[in-house]
Amino acid sequence: MTSWQVRDEAKVKLKNPILVEGLPGIGNVGKVAVDFLIESTKAKKLATFFSYTLPHAVFVNEKNLVELPTIDAYYTRISGRDIVFLIGDVQPGDEVSCYEFCEAVLKFSKNMGCKEIITLGGIGLQAPPKTPRIYVTGTNPATIKKYMIEGVEKKIYGVVGPIIGVTGILAGLAEKEGIEAVVLLAETFGHPLYLGVKGARALILLLDKKLKLGVKIENLDKEIKELEDETLQRTRDVTQVQETSKLSKLKKIKEEVNYIG
Repeated sequence: MTSWQVRDEAKVKLKNPILVEGLPGIGNVGKVAVDFLIESTKAKKLATFFSYTLPHAVFVNEKNLVELPTIDAYYTRISGRDIVFLIGDVQPGDEVSCYEFCEAVLKFSKNMGCKEIITLGGIGLQAPPKTPRIYVTGTNPATIKKYMIEGVEKKIYGVVGPIIGVTGILAGLAEKEGIEAVVLLAETFGHPLYLGVKGARALILLLDKKLKLGVKIENLDKEIKELEDETLQRTRDVTQVQETSKLSKLKKIKEEVNYIG
């Protein structure tokens, strides 16, 4: 039994939908990219995902009010097709919760009639790249081929290690549900508090070209900068909560070991 609840925020029938995931991760490239696309396409909230395994903390927003960490789905219709964006403040906190969350997302996607998903993530480098490259992998060669444009690398084997978290697991579980999946990874600096704006920009331009999103390039850099401060602050807050939780668990284990031994 899954620990995740899905609450519908809108009753709509979607047309040939495709899901694009952008949760926090390396450089937050996926989150920054999807945040921007939600704003620029004026996407509307479709559903909210909730679990008691989310971090035990709230954010204080610019109105000085508390907000629980959320993971939401938004939708927008472009050229007769619906694009569903999966965005959130956090990722599931442990391995079991991650698998359960991805299964909940895939069930949600299947019920919508979604036959393809795109997950976004970063490849952490030792220094910020001047011109981030994008690598692509996925569930089958035909799906990968659709995203092969100039500047996109498909020879990813040996370049990156395991793709950790929702970006990897969502794609990995998709095939058994009959859903095609592609993973787009942008190079970025590997520091946990670094925001990979250049990597996010590269992902946005690729998605704009392939999905015909109509992104206004002249607004891209300005709007990404506006998203940057809020994203960075929330990343710091969540990181602090998760590290505190880990330390508490380690302390408890140590006390139990000392007591037994």
